Amino acid sequence: MASPRLGTFCCPTRDAATQLVLSFQPRAFHAVCLGSCALRLVLGLLQMLPRRPPAGPGAPSTSPPASARILKAAAACDVLGCLGIILRSAVWLGFPDFVENISDGNGTNIWPAAFCVGSAMWIQLLYSACFWWLFCYAVDAYLVIRRSAGLSTIMLYHIMAWGLALLLCAEGAVMLYYPSVSRCERGLDHAIPHYITTYLPLLLVLVANPVLFQKTVTAVASLLKGRQGIYTENERRMGAVIKIRFFKIMLVLIACWLSNIINESLLFYLEMQPDINAGSLKRVRDAAKTTWFIMGILNPAQGFLLSLAFYGWTGCCMGLQSPKMVIQWESMTTSAAEVVGSCVRPENLTCRKVAPVGGHTSDEALSMLSEGSDASTVEIHTASGSRKENDVDMAHPTQGHL
Repeated sequence: MASPRLGTFCCPTRDAATQLVLSFQPRAFHAVCLGSCALRLVLGLLQMLPRRPPAGPGAPSTSPPASARILKAAAACDVLGCLGIILRSAVWLGFPDFVENISDGNGTNIWPAAFCVGSAMWIQLLYSACFWWLFCYAVDAYLVIRRSAGLSTIMLYHIMAWGLALLLCAEGAVMLYYPSVSRCERGLDHAIPHYITTYLPLLLVLVANPVLFQKTVTAVASLLKGRQGIYTENERRMGAVIKIRFFKIMLVLIACWLSNIINESLLFYLEMQPDINAGSLKRVRDAAKTTWFIMGILNPAQGFLLSLAFYGWTGCCMGLQSPKMVIQWESMTTSAAEVVGSCVRPENLTCRKVAPVGGHTSDEALSMLSEGSDASTVEIHTASGSRKENDVDMAHPTQGHL
């Protein structure tokens, strides 16, 4: 579970709201986090295993697109973040005496506090990087359709995701702990930057990604119409597949992280009250405790649910796909070159204007967005094949036209 409250727990003196949730059934909570993360870790490792390369002479040999690398990086961050939660929860469950020394500000043993701070910062850093990678995915999807992205931009995405995650995490930690962990007891004001740097990437994904996805869907529709001037049933279905995929991505993100926003809002509301144990605030306290446990279940589940959104139920069936799912792309570049070459022969003087070679580029862009979706791949392939046949027919008219 990723929450800035994990960082404030390392302070010798905690605010009442943080103490409320962290002291509520701590062993049961960490057991839930451990089980949820362990399940996610197993599924995540299966997801990251290399797929069996397609067999046959037409198997693609090019490097994976930037979108595939972005998804791999996001999955890696999610798995490493789950590892941090597993380690932290295992220590909480297996070494209770070690945990009790974390908040001992006068103790000489610095290892409990160091472990608390280190594990909290590790979890925050990895999940923040995961959010930045998901934002890069939305940016890349839009730029690919606009034909303004390529493999060269992956380095910029690395700098953006890891650089901003490290910067925000370091800034929040410095504001929270500098010059020592005991500084946390001075009040809540200095902890606010820590909360902002934790939730800023999440809020960016929840707000900016839907806008970028909507722009991408609109651009996809324009791209499909512009290639032939018509909007066929296959192309309409292709646009719907991409739109549904983006909807699933946002649905998973909202379902997994909305509880964090609700929980943090409730805890801030409790902190502003003179007495959080007042009878009138019982429902608010119960809601905060409930959403705290929901966070422990849904936060680690994000990675597996995203794999379902990206790849469907076959996302974890590594190398077990049936041969009919492996569909090779037909290059339109060669066919277009042959058509252009045939136009220069005298018997083909009446050939019409053929479609530009850029159609192959648009197919590649759509394949990047629909990677992992077998149905969408079939539709792109079918549409490409029909356009190819139409172009050849237009370039080789019957002798009756001469």
